[in-house]
Amino acid sequence: MLNTLENLFKLARERKNNPIEGSYTNKLLSDKSLSKEKVLEEINELIEAIEKDTNKIHEAADVFYHLIMYLESNNVKIEDVMEELNKRKK
Repeated sequence: MLNTLENLFKLARERKNNPIEGSYTNKLLSDKSLSKEKVLEEINELIEAIEKDTNKIHEAADVFYHLIMYLESNNVKIEDVMEELNKRKK
């Protein structure tokens, strides 16, 4: 299960370092405004899907994907996020 998330982070870093022309992932990584817009859009769609009890899984997957691309495009490393979460353990 966590391999899927790890693979998304690897994909983001790989595409950032070796862009592929026409790639949607690369478009998100290179256009911070678009990436931000998509995160906000996908979060709203997830909230709506949960409230209406429709497409929750699909929308949650979209949020994860777009958030990962947004973080990577802004040089926020998942390792740092995980470290911060680990510090919050009680």
